[in-house]
Amino acid sequence: MHVGKSYKFFDFLIWTRRKVYTLIILGTLPVILYHLLDLKWLIVPWQVVSILGTATAFIVGFKNTQTYNRTWDAHGTWTNIATYSKAWAIMCRDYFNDQEKTRLLIYRHFAWLTALRYQMREERVWEVVDNKQNAEYQKYYTIPERQTPVEDELAKYLPADELRHILKSRNKASQILALQSKTLKEIYDNQAILPLPFIDMQRTLGAISSQQGQCEALKDTPYPRQYSIINTIFVRIFCFLLPFGMLQEFDKLNNVVSGFMKGHMIWLVVPFSVIISWMYTSLEQVGEGTENPYEGGSNDVPISQISREIEIDLREMLGETELPPPIKPQNDILV
Repeated sequence: MHVGKSYKFFDFLIWTRRKVYTLIILGTLPVILYHLLDLKWLIVPWQVVSILGTATAFIVGFKNTQTYNRTWDAHGTWTNIATYSKAWAIMCRDYFNDQEKTRLLIYRHFAWLTALRYQMREERVWEVVDNKQNAEYQKYYTIPERQTPVEDELAKYLPADELRHILKSRNKASQILALQSKTLKEIYDNQAILPLPFIDMQRTLGAISSQQGQCEALKDTPYPRQYSIINTIFVRIFCFLLPFGMLQEFDKLNNVVSGFMKGHMIWLVVPFSVIISWMYTSLEQVGEGTENPYEGGSNDVPISQISREIEIDLREMLGETELPPPIKPQNDILV
């Protein structure tokens, strides 16, 4: 997540430059064919291009709205995770008098956070974080889950026997929650906790599990492919036809200008078609980069930073003083 004042225009231009190169070619070729090779029949009526541009603007706007909603939902889910995590720690600390069990349950919660964020960083075929333009931007920041294996992180929080069991499972986060519930039941069976607090803690575990389910649903469900492809098709058709629609309009300007540009106004098709097309392709690229809020992109939900803040808060509830350092922005990027 970018936490600076804004992206610099030059950085944004670098990020989108590959499409700009293509747009320059698409803008120049029709001018050469029309003006230099005298293929006057190549013009497309401006009304046709205008209607297509309006339709394209609607579909691009729709996609960006929906992808923004996906990111906002992801933010909301991790806000709830932070809330339930603090409630869980308070219950573990105050509902029964067993410091060892309290520490076990809270540290196991750290393991759950770790397993969940690693699951969220797993690759999916529809994700774009490793596309050329996005992978290139990763020189400004690092994704923690790609720096350290999950087993090394889980080993900080789980006993060796539990770690071996968890590492064998497919859904590590779910298995950790199952261990939490099993331990709670043992505490209750030993009459170390009253029925109402036990029910309250189980209800909180259920809420935490529900948040995990929401994370997994968003991670494993891409933005609908039919909407994604129609957006791409509309943008590409519009960018291809736009300079053909501008040829005759700029050619007419030769009748009302004088000076060195008279007879050459047609060449203004190139910069203006590039600028207009770049607006559409940039919006498409922004929407594409916002589709998957957990993949590790520069605009994604900073689940690593949120997890670290939760861990710091919960360790302080345990009375610990040796705390892990907060995760700071790297070139204004939080991950």
